[in-house]
Formats: sequence, structure tokens, C-alpha cells
Amino acid sequence: MVQQRSASPHGFHSNEWLQDLAKPKPTKDVWNYHRKLIWGNQDPIWPVSPNTLLRQPSARILSLARPREVVEKPKSRSLFWYSCGQISEIWKRSSAVYSALPSKRLLKLAEPRPISATYLKLRPRISPVWPISSSTLSCKASHRILILAQARGIHPNFKFPEQTEREISKAARRAEATPRLQQLAHPVVRKQLQFYENTCMEAPIRQIPLTTLQAVPSPRLLELARPKTIPSESAIDRSPEWPVSAAAKQAVASPRLMELSHPANRAPTNLVQFNPDAFIVKESAKRAFCTERVKTLAQPITR
Repeated sequence: MVQQRSASPHGFHSNEWLQDLAKPKPTKDVWNYHRKLIWGNQDPIWPVSPNTLLRQPSARILSLARPREVVEKPKSRSLFWYSCGQISEIWKRSSAVYSALPSKRLLKLAEPRPISATYLKLRPRISPVWPISSSTLSCKASHRILILAQARGIHPNFKFPEQTEREISKAARRAEATPRLQQLAHPVVRKQLQFYENTCMEAPIRQIPLTTLQAVPSPRLLELARPKTIPSESAIDRSPEWPVSAAAKQAVASPRLMELSHPANRAPTNLVQFNPDAFIVKESAKRAFCTERVKTLAQPITR
């Protein structure tokens, strides 16, 4: 018996499959580049799917996962076998190792390797570390070499830096200050005030000396003290309100002004954008024949 599918209000038949396809595709966690990663743990960078976790490994993977067997075990392992170059040793040494004396063979092997005479002859230069020949030690320097070996002398105008602390003379220590020096040595006592005390409200902030009040200004000062006058050509500032004249109030507009004052009549946007003849094919286009070049270009590209 076939189950009858229910029809939607639009006339289409909908089932569970269509509803499942209509759902938006979920975002994968792999695409989430803003995911916070914590380094140092055993979590993978990319999430592992549950199917991968439940899958059984093949025989080949199990064979490759086995650790490699060491056939020949070393007799004496190095102290840095598992320490990654650190000073701490893996194997503990007994106390007898510290008190043991080396044999003659070990002492002989511990000696540095001697330098061959052939290598000394082929060296590009000779340094004081290597032995110097007796002829070099007994040779006499020329007069030019003695002049060049002398140290450079100090410039005659050179002066050594002075000491930061200067010594006070005995006369300065025994000197006695005069009354004038003692008077100047006292600090000036100033009132810690932010304003000046005035007895009269109309008095200036700072007192003016009598000589300044009795001074007579010069003609130049009197000329500079005059205020700047307004030029005769300057006009007074107009009022921001423009009064309308009586002639403008009684004026009658002409027919041309009345015509220009009307707003522009435009068709609505829905009618302007709608073109009923947009999809009508012309008769000449129906009778046209396609050329061979257009047929060639119309073919799809084979990849």
C-alpha cells in the first residue's frame, strides 16, 4: 500500500527528504580558524571524527606500530643516552669509580696529540704560541723599526682631566665671613600666597612706584597710545534681517514665472523601470541565420 503524500499549500508535494535538503548546511569544525589551540597537551590540532575512533586498525598498521627491536645490545651505554645532552646522568656510578687510579694506557691516551713538523712549516704566519727560531731572537732591529716601535707621545696642549672633588685651601678654611656675607647668606623669606594684599579694591595688583606715576610720556608714546579709529569709507554692519520693500510685496508674477514655479511631473519609478516590450523578439531576429563562425564559438570547450 502506497502512502499518499500530503500536498503543501503551494501545490508541491513535500516529504522528509525535501525537508532535510531544505535545512542549511552545518558549519564544519575544521573551517573554524578562530578555534583556540593549547600547546603542550595531547589533543590533536584538527578534531578526529567518531568513525575514525571506532575503526579497527589493519594488520599492516599494527605491524608498523610495533617498536623496533635492538638485536645487539651495547655493552657500555653512554651517560647521555637518554638525557638529550644534559649534565644529569642516567646510570649511577659507584663510589669506587671516584677513588680508582688511571692506568698507564689511559694516561698515554689522555695526552694531547703532538703537532707535526710539516704542519708548522706550512703555516702562513708564526705566533708567539709556537716556538720562535734562535735567529729571530738574536737579530738586531734596524733604525727604522726602532723609530716605528716608539710609542706615540702626548700632544703638548693635552691636559689631564681634573678631579671631581677640588681640595679646599687652608686659607679658605681659616677665613672668617664678613657681616655682609652673613647677611647675604640668609635665605629670603617670602610669603607663600597666591595673591597680593590690597587695602583698596580699585588699587592695582602690584604697587606702582611714585617715579612711574610722576613720569611724563613722550610724544611718540602719546601717539602710540591713541586708539585705532574707524576709516571714513567703512560701512556699518547690515542687519541679518532683510526688509522686504513695498514694491516687492505688491508685485504680480508673470505667466512665465508661474510656469517655471510648477514642480516637474515625472512618472513613478515602478512604471519607468517596467518595459513590456523587453522580452519581445523582433521579426528580423526570428528570420536571421547563424554564421559558421558563430556556430564555432557557440560550441562548449572540451576539457
